[in-house]
Amino acid sequence: KSTKTSPSVVLENIQGCSPKCLHMLLENISGLVVDSEFTVEVIPEINVAVATFIKSVDTEEFVKKCSQNKRVIELKMTARLLEFTRSIKVENVPADISTDYITVYFESARNGGGPVSDVQRFPEENSAIVTFCHYKGNA
Repeated sequence: KSTKTSPSVVLENIQGCSPKCLHMLLENISGLVVDSEFTVEVIPEINVAVATFIKSVDTEEFVKKCSQNKRVIELKMTARLLEFTRSIKVENVPADISTDYITVYFESARNGGGPVSDVQRFPEENSAIVTFCHYKGNA
Protein backbone atom coordinates (compact mmCIF):
# COMPACT_ATOMS: atom_id res chain seq x y z
CA LYS A 1 0.00 0.00 0.00
CA SER A 2 1.27 3.45 -0.87
CA THR A 3 2.18 5.67 2.07
CA LYS A 4 0.65 8.55 0.09
CA THR A 5 -2.89 7.08 0.26
CA SER A 6 -5.10 8.46 3.00
CA PRO A 7 -6.39 5.98 5.60
CA SER A 8 -9.64 8.00 5.71
CA VAL A 9 -12.66 8.09 3.42
CA VAL A 10 -15.25 10.88 3.37
CA LEU A 11 -18.86 9.79 2.88
CA GLU A 12 -21.10 12.62 1.73
CA ASN A 13 -24.91 13.04 1.63
CA ILE A 14 -25.42 10.71 4.61
CA GLN A 15 -28.70 12.31 5.77
CA GLY A 16 -30.72 9.26 4.61
CA CYS A 17 -28.73 6.88 6.81
CA SER A 18 -28.67 6.72 10.61
CA PRO A 19 -25.25 6.33 12.29
CA LYS A 20 -26.06 2.68 13.17
CA CYS A 21 -27.16 1.97 9.59
CA LEU A 22 -24.01 3.68 8.29
CA HIS A 23 -21.81 1.50 10.54
CA MET A 24 -23.50 -1.68 9.26
CA LEU A 25 -23.30 -0.51 5.63
CA LEU A 26 -19.57 0.22 5.93
CA GLU A 27 -18.97 -3.12 7.65
CA ASN A 28 -20.80 -4.88 4.80
CA ILE A 29 -18.77 -3.08 2.12
CA SER A 30 -15.37 -3.37 3.83
CA GLY A 31 -15.73 -6.76 5.54
CA LEU A 32 -14.25 -5.10 8.63
CA VAL A 33 -15.59 -4.38 12.13
CA VAL A 34 -16.38 -0.83 13.26
CA ASP A 35 -14.39 0.41 16.28
CA SER A 36 -11.76 -2.36 16.17
CA GLU A 37 -10.73 -2.14 12.49
CA PHE A 38 -12.09 1.27 11.50
CA THR A 39 -13.75 4.26 13.13
CA VAL A 40 -16.57 6.47 11.90
CA GLU A 41 -16.97 10.13 12.82
CA VAL A 42 -20.34 11.58 11.81
CA ILE A 43 -20.48 15.34 11.20
CA PRO A 44 -24.24 15.96 10.91
CA GLU A 45 -23.90 19.72 10.39
CA ILE A 46 -22.51 19.09 6.91
CA ASN A 47 -24.09 15.66 6.16
CA VAL A 48 -20.72 13.91 6.15
CA ALA A 49 -19.04 10.98 7.88
CA VAL A 50 -15.34 10.12 7.91
CA ALA A 51 -14.32 6.46 8.07
CA THR A 52 -10.72 6.00 9.20
CA PHE A 53 -9.20 2.56 8.78
CA ILE A 54 -7.06 1.29 11.65
CA LYS A 55 -6.33 -1.91 9.76
CA SER A 56 -4.27 -1.38 6.61
CA VAL A 57 -6.68 -1.47 3.66
CA ASP A 58 -6.68 -0.19 0.08
CA THR A 59 -8.88 2.86 0.61
CA GLU A 60 -8.96 3.60 -3.12
CA GLU A 61 -10.49 0.14 -3.66
CA PHE A 62 -12.93 0.78 -0.79
CA VAL A 63 -14.06 4.06 -2.44
CA LYS A 64 -14.60 2.13 -5.69
CA LYS A 65 -16.67 -0.53 -3.87
CA CYS A 66 -18.78 2.21 -2.26
CA SER A 67 -19.51 3.85 -5.60
CA GLN A 68 -20.72 0.47 -6.96
CA ASN A 69 -22.75 -0.52 -3.88
CA LYS A 70 -26.51 -0.72 -4.54
CA ARG A 71 -27.49 0.73 -1.16
CA VAL A 72 -24.98 3.61 -1.41
CA ILE A 73 -26.35 4.44 -4.87
CA GLU A 74 -29.98 4.27 -3.62
CA LEU A 75 -29.15 6.62 -0.73
CA LYS A 76 -27.38 8.98 -3.17
CA MET A 77 -24.26 8.90 -0.97
CA THR A 78 -20.78 9.48 -2.38
CA ALA A 79 -17.36 8.41 -1.14
CA ARG A 80 -13.93 9.94 -1.73
CA LEU A 81 -10.50 9.79 -0.15
CA LEU A 82 -9.91 12.38 2.56
CA GLU A 83 -7.09 14.58 1.35
CA PHE A 84 -4.06 15.07 3.54
CA THR A 85 -3.75 18.41 5.28
CA ARG A 86 -1.11 20.19 7.28
CA SER A 87 -3.64 22.23 9.28
CA ILE A 88 -6.32 21.17 11.74
CA LYS A 89 -8.94 23.12 13.66
CA VAL A 90 -8.93 22.48 17.39
CA GLU A 91 -12.17 23.27 19.23
CA ASN A 92 -13.10 23.77 22.89
CA VAL A 93 -9.72 25.31 23.71
CA PRO A 94 -9.95 26.96 27.14
CA ALA A 95 -9.18 30.70 27.09
CA ASP A 96 -6.34 30.30 29.61
CA ILE A 97 -4.36 27.81 27.46
CA SER A 98 -1.28 29.43 25.91
CA THR A 99 -0.14 29.12 22.29
CA ASP A 100 3.06 27.52 23.62
CA TYR A 101 1.06 24.85 25.44
CA ILE A 102 -0.96 24.07 22.29
CA THR A 103 2.28 23.86 20.27
CA VAL A 104 3.98 21.51 22.73
CA TYR A 105 0.83 19.35 23.04
CA PHE A 106 0.56 18.85 19.27
CA GLU A 107 4.30 18.24 18.91
CA SER A 108 4.09 15.38 21.40
CA ALA A 109 4.70 11.98 19.78
CA ARG A 110 2.59 10.46 22.57
CA ASN A 111 -0.39 12.46 21.27
CA GLY A 112 0.34 11.42 17.67
CA GLY A 113 1.74 14.85 16.84
CA GLY A 114 4.69 16.21 14.94
CA PRO A 115 6.62 19.43 14.42
CA VAL A 116 4.27 22.46 14.48
CA SER A 117 5.03 25.47 12.28
CA ASP A 118 2.19 27.77 13.44
CA VAL A 119 -0.71 28.13 15.88
CA GLN A 120 -3.45 30.72 15.34
CA ARG A 121 -5.75 31.32 18.30
CA PHE A 122 -9.41 32.34 17.96
CA PRO A 123 -10.34 33.08 21.62
CA GLU A 124 -13.86 34.29 20.72
CA GLU A 125 -14.57 30.79 19.28
CA ASN A 126 -12.47 28.87 21.86
CA SER A 127 -10.59 27.38 18.92
CA ALA A 128 -7.22 27.35 17.20
CA ILE A 129 -5.74 26.38 13.84
CA VAL A 130 -2.62 24.24 14.25
CA THR A 131 -0.37 23.98 11.20
CA PHE A 132 2.21 21.21 11.10
CA CYS A 133 5.50 21.33 9.22
CA HIS A 134 4.54 18.19 7.26
CA TYR A 135 1.44 16.07 6.85
CA LYS A 136 1.80 12.56 8.12
CA GLY A 137 1.29 9.69 5.71
CA ASN A 138 -0.15 6.38 6.88
CA ALA A 139 2.80 4.01 7.05
